[in-house]
This record gives sequence, C-alpha cells and structure tokens, in this order.
Amino acid sequence: MDENSWLAERFEAHRAHLQAVAYRMLGSLSEAEDAVQESWLHLSRADTSGVENLGGWLTTVVARVCLDMLRSRKARREDPMAAPDPAADREAGTDPEREAVLADSVGLALLVVLDTLTPAERLAFVLHDLFAVPFEEIAAIVGRSPAAARQLASRARRRVQGAPPSPDADVGRQREVVDAFIAAMRGGDFDALVAILDPDVVVHSDATVEPPAGGEIRGARAWAKQAIPAARGAKFARPALVDGTAGIVVAPKGRLFRVFRFTLAQGKIARIDVVGDREQLRDLDLLVLDGGPQLEI
Repeated sequence: MDENSWLAERFEAHRAHLQAVAYRMLGSLSEAEDAVQESWLHLSRADTSGVENLGGWLTTVVARVCLDMLRSRKARREDPMAAPDPAADREAGTDPEREAVLADSVGLALLVVLDTLTPAERLAFVLHDLFAVPFEEIAAIVGRSPAAARQLASRARRRVQGAPPSPDADVGRQREVVDAFIAAMRGGDFDALVAILDPDVVVHSDATVEPPAGGEIRGARAWAKQAIPAARGAKFARPALVDGTAGIVVAPKGRLFRVFRFTLAQGKIARIDVVGDREQLRDLDLLVLDGGPQLEI
C-alpha cells in the first residue's frame, strides 16, 4: 500500500466523526461535506509524521474550515471580550453528567438557534459541549485565551437552554404537518394554518422575498395574515426534506423558485426559514418526497 492510500484509509476511519462535527457547526449537509473534503486536502498536503493523535488533528482542521465558512457566510461582528464573566466561572464547575445530558438533548435544537450565535460561540459550544474538545484547543482555533473560549461556550449554552423545545424527529408527524401546511396555504384557510403553527413561530425570509411576507415575522397569526394573501405559488408546493428536515419546495414547471425549511417542536411548526436566493438554493440538500419532475435551479 502506497503512502497516499494509507493516508486515505486513515482519513476514512475518521470521516463519520468529522461529518458530525461539520454538520453541527454549519447546519447544512452539503456544506459539511465540503468542509470534510477540505480537511482531506489539508491532510494530503501536510507533514503529519509528528502527529500522535490524527483524530484530534483532523477535528481541529475541520473546525477551522467551518469557522472560516461561518464567518464568510454570516459576516457577523463579534463584541470584544470584556472582563471575566462570573456566570462562566460558576459554570466551570458544572456537573459533567448534567453537561452531557444537555449536549445530547440539544444537538438539533442548536440548529434552530444558529442565527443567534456568532461563529466563535457556535464553534466553542459544538466542540466543547458536543465533542468534549478541551478549551485550550478551542482557544487556539478561535485565537482567544482558554478563559475567553469558555465564555464563548457559556454564552452559547445559555442561548441554547433558552431555545424552543427540541424539534420533533417523528418523520410521520413531520409529513402530516407539511401536508396540512400545504393544504392550508392552497385553500387560503387562515384558521387551519394558525392551528399547525406554534403561537410564537419565527419566520425568517431572505432578501428575495418581498413584503408583506418578507424579513422576519414572529407570531402565528401575524405571519398567517400576511402569508395567505401572498400564497400565489402554493399550488406548486411539494413536500421535501431540506438538509434532512421537513419542508417544502415551490417549483413552477419544475424550476426551483423557493424553499421553506421547517423546525417542528411539540407537533407544531416553531420556525420557518424561507430561501429564494439562487446561491443558497444550490447549497441546500433537497429530497422531494412525492417524486415528480427533476428540479432545476
């Protein structure tokens, strides 16, 4: 076996772990795969003869790649670090078993609050709380001190703990809600639409969605009042999996026009992300559930 084949074999042994890290960092299957592929390129070009823990080395590499992708995608300014946070200091002594339970329960909930976290907060939380990476290693990735890295994770953890309940994983229930959503929109049924929405639903639409239903709207009745009159494309809606979660695609004559990605909690739609930007549509991992013609973007 030549050196490249041997290296590829070792990389494949860690691929599943790297994909798990990247997906929780990025919230997109396609972007996660890109990040993992980029980490392979780093490995193939690097001298790893002195690396004792290849898995840890690769985790650091894929985390750096994801951080760059998040910063590029979000271009979000972070507040400068201030004096040490007393709450963070208290949490340093948190029961490890409690932290493990929290980490296990918020894997999907974290994706719901993605837009509320800065890239560095997200990285610190994912690596430490979900994958037990020490703060010393996280600090080197984000260019902060270990104490500052702990603060990042602490802030993210508090936001996750205050997020809506974890999304429903029951595929059958997800499909029922999606079908009910499509039927309500097509029928212009205000009450039926409100019935399947969480009263505090958050609907975020990108810049391609014009008012009255564009931007970010909170509240089931507030959004339904604007959405139903603007639902001209509902007859072209089809149920789909969007990055592995419930949603719909709107595709007149098979040409993808818009995607609705749902987050379900306690049997209702707690968040809707409406995507119409062509570049973002290309990055989505879509699986249309009712067959039909191949989608074009």
